[in-house]
Amino acid sequence: MVNLALSFLAGGLLTLSIEPVGQWWVAPIAIALHMYVLERSDHKIFSVFLFAAAFNTICLHWSSTFVGSIPWLFLALGLSLFYLPLALVSRVGISFYPLIFIALEELRNRAPFGGFGWLRLAYSQAEAPYSKIAARGGASALSAAVLLIAYLLFIATTIKIAWLALVPFLLLLLPINVQNVGSAKVLLIQGNVPELGLDFNARAKAVFFNHIEQTRTSLAQTNDVDFILWPENSVDVDPFQNTDVRDALNAIPKPVIIGAIVKRGEKLLNTSILWGGELPPVYIKQHLTPFGEYIPLRSLASLVSPLTDRVTDFEPGQAQIFFTVGDSVIAPVICYEIIDDEIMHQASKGSNILAVQTNSATFGMSAQSAQQLAITRVRAIEHGRTVLSASTTGYSAIIDYQGQIVDVTAMATAASIASEVDLMEGLTPRDQLGDWAL
Repeated sequence: MVNLALSFLAGGLLTLSIEPVGQWWVAPIAIALHMYVLERSDHKIFSVFLFAAAFNTICLHWSSTFVGSIPWLFLALGLSLFYLPLALVSRVGISFYPLIFIALEELRNRAPFGGFGWLRLAYSQAEAPYSKIAARGGASALSAAVLLIAYLLFIATTIKIAWLALVPFLLLLLPINVQNVGSAKVLLIQGNVPELGLDFNARAKAVFFNHIEQTRTSLAQTNDVDFILWPENSVDVDPFQNTDVRDALNAIPKPVIIGAIVKRGEKLLNTSILWGGELPPVYIKQHLTPFGEYIPLRSLASLVSPLTDRVTDFEPGQAQIFFTVGDSVIAPVICYEIIDDEIMHQASKGSNILAVQTNSATFGMSAQSAQQLAITRVRAIEHGRTVLSASTTGYSAIIDYQGQIVDVTAMATAASIASEVDLMEGLTPRDQLGDWAL
């Protein structure tokens, strides 16, 4: 019983590395504790499940904010089942723990339903002194570094020497050949919503005009802007079919990248649009959010939550689109896509700046937005790009290519950020070599 309790404690301890606490150094200590307990436990499957359940239920509690406990517990406990192969250390030895863990993390990042890699260890490490490993080996290598530090801590009191654990840190010796090729003056708009929750957009035009008003106010203060970035769902009234919305957008004197819900026939599309001209370029979100933008296994899901009946399935896009404004080659990334390795890789290869459009209104004042900001910081390091992250309700932020926050808004307030940001060219070793985990 003591070992099972310690397993649960190790999972709870690991949550302290994730935002909103966000203490990166706790992660290897928590993993080392679980390795210590797991090696000694007579009930390894239960030990693994309790560790994973504590970690996932606490960190993902934000998912229950407006949909209740049942979907949250299904998500958290379902993900916890994916950790169970860690119990194989009883056969292959505890030294295989890091390898099994990273393989399972990569599996969770891809399956089921396109994966849910929200809680990769890498995303707790934006402040770690070795976070630049992500630029060389991607998020996978950064997670591996945490695991191997944990392994070193685990064997610290033994006579074993695990030189292999030093391998990820040798990646720090690789040069990062990205360089500043100019700058852009940007304006991020956080218009806020009338009410947080699932019905945040019941008054869709109110959300839209919030962003119009915040844009006008901000431009009155600083008109020296190359382009403006609005968040996801800032235009939930199809701008191609609504005259008043279209006219209000046309009145903005600067190029503006909007997040809009568009109808094409019977299809609903979550889009990013560089507004202006007769045929503005449109990016359609490729990696839709399961159970948010479409319902897998709908008949079964409806038994878990009646809210599934409120979700109309969206159609995914099939390709990355880039927006060009002056010297800026902008890759739009919409919310959930921030955890998709391949989408981030393709977006970064073709751009010199990333624009992440997100909407946190459906998660209220929970930890979701802070966790997404931490993920975005690691992605900036990984791909060597300045990231503009605009949210309807916060946090909106500018993050430099080294993962540092240049400016950030508060939550649940109308705000804007005006800044001159770096345009970065060249590929990090991670993007030169592609996805190392494949």
